[in-house]
Amino acid sequence: MSKRYLFTSESVTEGHPDKICDQISDAILDTLLTQDPTSRVAAEVVVNTGLVLITGEITSNASVNYVNVARKKIAEIGYTDAVNGFCSNSCSVLVALDEQSPDIAQGVNTAHEARQDSDEQFDKVGAGDQGIMFGFACNETPELMPLPISLSHRIARRLAAVRKTGQLSYLRPDGKTQVTVAYQDGRPVGIDTILISTQHTPTIGDITNEVEVQAKIKKDLWSAVVEPVFGDLEVKPDENTRFLVNPTGKFVIGGPQGDSGLTGRKIIVDTYGGYSRHGGGAFSGKDPTKVDRSAAYACRYAAKNIVAAGLAEKCEVQLSYAIGVARPVSIMVDTFGTGKVDDETLLQLITDHFELRPAGIIHSFNLRNLPSERGGRFYQDVAAYGHFGRTDLDLPWERTDKAELLKHALNKQPSTAAIA
Repeated sequence: MSKRYLFTSESVTEGHPDKICDQISDAILDTLLTQDPTSRVAAEVVVNTGLVLITGEITSNASVNYVNVARKKIAEIGYTDAVNGFCSNSCSVLVALDEQSPDIAQGVNTAHEARQDSDEQFDKVGAGDQGIMFGFACNETPELMPLPISLSHRIARRLAAVRKTGQLSYLRPDGKTQVTVAYQDGRPVGIDTILISTQHTPTIGDITNEVEVQAKIKKDLWSAVVEPVFGDLEVKPDENTRFLVNPTGKFVIGGPQGDSGLTGRKIIVDTYGGYSRHGGGAFSGKDPTKVDRSAAYACRYAAKNIVAAGLAEKCEVQLSYAIGVARPVSIMVDTFGTGKVDDETLLQLITDHFELRPAGIIHSFNLRNLPSERGGRFYQDVAAYGHFGRTDLDLPWERTDKAELLKHALNKQPSTAAIA
C-alpha cells in the first residue's frame, strides 16, 4: 500500500542566540589550534542582553585575547548596532576558564616514542570520553543529505545573504527557518510548508503599519529568498504550499536581547534535522580529541561513501567509545532495507577501510592543523548552517573519495553480486 507522510526540519541563522554561542566557541577553538595544534579545548559560551560569558576548560600554550575573539565574531555576524540590544563593541564579555581535568586528560595523553602518524600511536591514544555518535547519508539531494534539513539550511543561508548584501536591508541577524516536505513511499514529492521567522526593523521605509510591514516582508522573502533556493531543484513549492512568515505578527526584538543563548543547544540543526538519530553530544567548542565531534564526522564520512558508492539509498552508522580506549566499543550499520548488500557486509567494509580510532580520525582529516592551514578559521565556518552536506566548504568528512574503493572491494568478494 502506498504511504504518504510529512517530515519537517528546521535551521537557524548565524544571528540566533544559540548559534552566536556556537560560533564564538569555535572561533576560540580555531584561534587556539592555529597557535597550538595540541590545545585541549572545551569552550562554552552564554549570551544574554548585553552579556557574553566564556567558560569551560582549556589547556593550551597559545596566548589568546578571548574578549577580542568574541567581539570580532559578534561583529561579523552583524550585531554592530546598539539598537539590536546587543552590540559587539558595548556588550560585556566575561571570561571564566579552567584547565582540563588531569583525570580526563590522561585518557588521551600518551607517550611519544612512536611516530605521531603511526598505527602504533593510533592504538595508544584513547577516546577523550565515552559516548555514542551517529552519521547518516541518503540520496535525496546531490550532497547526500535529507531534503528537509538541506532546504532549511539553504533558506537560512540565503536569508543571511540578502541581509548582508543590503538587498533586504531591513532584516536583522536573528532568524529561523523550517521546511515540511511531503513524502510518498519514502521519496520526497512536494513542499507542504515553508516557515521563516526573521528579525526586522519596526518600519520599512515609509511603511509603518504593522500589517503592511509584514506583507512587505512576506512578498520580499518569497522573491529574494525562497524562489532562488528552489531554482535548481526538481521538488518545488506549488499552489498548495503554505508560506508562513513571522506568524506572531512581528519579530523586532530578537537576538540575545530576545532570548538567551548557549553553546551546543542546536545539535539537531547541526546534523540531520531529526531525520537520523543523534548521539546527544554537541560539536562546537570541542577540540578533535573529543569523539563527540571527530567520531561524528567519521560516521558521516563512512555513511556518505556507502551511499555515494551506490551500496545503499540510505545509510546510518553508529559508533561508541570508552574513555581512554582507542578502538570503538561498537560499530553499527543500518541501511533501512535499501542496501544492495546486507548490512553485515557493509559493516565489514567500514571496519576494513575506515579509520575509526580517535588519533587516526584526527590524522586522516587533519583536524588539528586545518585552522592554521586555512587562515585561522575552519571550525567556526561549520558552526552555523550545519556540519554536514556543506557544498560551500571543503570539508574532509564530506569527500566521497572512498566510494570507488568500496565498490572495488565488494566486487572482489566471490559470494557477493557485483555492483555496477
